Amino acid sequence: MNAIEILGLTKSYLTGFLRNKPKPALQPLHLTIQEGETFGFLGPNGAGKTTTLKLLMGIVFPTSGSARILGHHFHDPGIKKQIGFLPEQPYFYDYLSASELLDYYAQLSGVPKDERRKRIALLLERTGLADAGKKQLRKFSKGMLQRVGIAQAIIHDPKIVFLDEPMSGLDPIGRREIRELILSLKKDGKTVFFSTHILSDAEALCDRVAVIHKGVLRGIGVVEDLKSQTEDKSEVVWQGAHALAAVASLLSESNVAGEVARGVVRGQDLDLLLEKLRREQTRLISVTPLHGTLEDYFVAHTTDQEAVQG
Repeated sequence: MNAIEILGLTKSYLTGFLRNKPKPALQPLHLTIQEGETFGFLGPNGAGKTTTLKLLMGIVFPTSGSARILGHHFHDPGIKKQIGFLPEQPYFYDYLSASELLDYYAQLSGVPKDERRKRIALLLERTGLADAGKKQLRKFSKGMLQRVGIAQAIIHDPKIVFLDEPMSGLDPIGRREIRELILSLKKDGKTVFFSTHILSDAEALCDRVAVIHKGVLRGIGVVEDLKSQTEDKSEVVWQGAHALAAVASLLSESNVAGEVARGVVRGQDLDLLLEKLRREQTRLISVTPLHGTLEDYFVAHTTDQEAVQG
């Protein structure tokens, strides 16, 4: 069964002095996410990631299109019990403790009183906040707030968890903690849909990713498959820095350390580069193929080229 089906959702906002000029924030988006999948929604700031999440949550209404969550229309009130959500910049009451905040959200979600106590204790332990349950949120670090934010998103044991930029603004330790939490949600069998522009996190966590830019879907697939679509490159290291000027036009990047030069060349130009280096009487040290990265795919598909639905 599909956990999420996005069926041509679009969103435009009226701009201009008279608010009569529509500006598209999201162009027709078609996506399907399977149950139990960890799905990364990638894009630079302003790409349409948060707009998509707000549409799915019912916070804003689409200009056109629709979506289904767990087989139900996404505006069906009954489906709200099956989803959890952490916005990019959540606001929590500063003078509540973590335990009080989770109890508040558990009550809103209809969790029975006896069950609330058990779940709150379990989630504080799971998120590494067992010793901070009585501390006021105004004393929490950014990483601690993100962890309690994820705890509130799953306090009612939803089937699908939506996270908007959950690693944004965190230090390396905080990012690692949030990654471990997301992995634990996957182990629980939950569907996780999260937006991010931090590609290393998506590469480590996601079964599949989609790349969106300027409101248009640019590509979608398994991370390894997308990486394999990037251009072949090789790193060439040689002794004889004097030759760099003769081959610079073939290199996408280069640097020199003493008499040793290093350059990155496209696969189609490798033979020509090696021939020129031979003519310049350099000594070849190494030729190393470079595997494509998710960053390469991301950069290639967030330029102002013609967008395609994937």
